[in-house]
Amino acid sequence: MNTSRRGAPAASLRSIPNPFAVATTMTAPSRPDRIEDPVVSGLQWARTAVGLVATVWLLMAYPLAEGREQLVMGKLEDLLIGSGLTLAVGLVAVTVFIVGARSPLGRLYASRLIGPLTAVGAIALGAGMSWLMVKMLKGEIISTADFSYHGILYGLLIMILFFIGALVCALVLVFAILFTLIALIYGLNSCFRLADVHELLPALISPLLVWSLFALGLFDGPDVAAPPVVLWTFLLGGPLSVTALSVWEVRRLRGRYGITLRTALGR
Repeated sequence: MNTSRRGAPAASLRSIPNPFAVATTMTAPSRPDRIEDPVVSGLQWARTAVGLVATVWLLMAYPLAEGREQLVMGKLEDLLIGSGLTLAVGLVAVTVFIVGARSPLGRLYASRLIGPLTAVGAIALGAGMSWLMVKMLKGEIISTADFSYHGILYGLLIMILFFIGALVCALVLVFAILFTLIALIYGLNSCFRLADVHELLPALISPLLVWSLFALGLFDGPDVAAPPVVLWTFLLGGPLSVTALSVWEVRRLRGRYGITLRTALGR
């Protein structure tokens, strides 16, 4: 009996949703009959891991061109811009893909859009919640100045309520930031669950996305004071590796699973 009592708090803690589990559930492809190649998935995440390690090395090896706060905000802005580009490119590509598919495939693909829409909505919700919690903590939405004085007990009660509210907002803010970052990484890596619509879409759209980001990166200043050869290597490394992996993925889907653009469109 004592053992069950001791295990109850631990079980309760494990039942609390964590940002990683919630974010991956909402942004990772999950169509049951989707063809998932473990080799392709492994290479995609290996590419992401290598990119993160290389970025950390670059930031540690060379002095920053701006302050740390500006760098962090700039990276968050890049992630949001990347998400916006993915959404725009994905919307156009999916529309063309669905319109170009013969009936009844077009209706079938349209019915699968719930996955990508869920991924986009999750990121928008996380970003919006983060913004709201920051505003709440800064007192820009509600503050103690909004309440008139009605005695010591009333004032003490207001202070206690604001203290508890600040703790809750801080916890929600941490959860929302972690959730948004994880959802962004998973969303960008999976092209916002476009594989739920069709397995070919992520491979076809990924190169368009990374080269669009490359073009945007040409207008931004470098994050570190590194030699030009190093900066160009990092700028071109991502688009070239993603393009090569996408070409290989398309060939693998065709050769191993018989999936081609012609069959996907019912032509």
